[in-house]
Amino acid sequence: MSVKEIREKSNEELLAEIETLKAELFNLRFQQATGQTINGARMKTIKKTIARIKTVMTERELGIRD
Repeated sequence: MSVKEIREKSNEELLAEIETLKAELFNLRFQQATGQTINGARMKTIKKTIARIKTVMTERELGIRD
């Protein structure tokens, strides 16, 4: 998900997206711990997307961006 797409969503939608991504990340970590094959690149992508969403939300709180 690009920053442009994130900025177009409301805070409620972003919070829901974070919860979905955290659940997916948990499942991937669980698969990794149990020795199942996982996509390590997907874990990295999820972490970066969560960070982007949180950054945009912080910008909104501080009034840096619209």
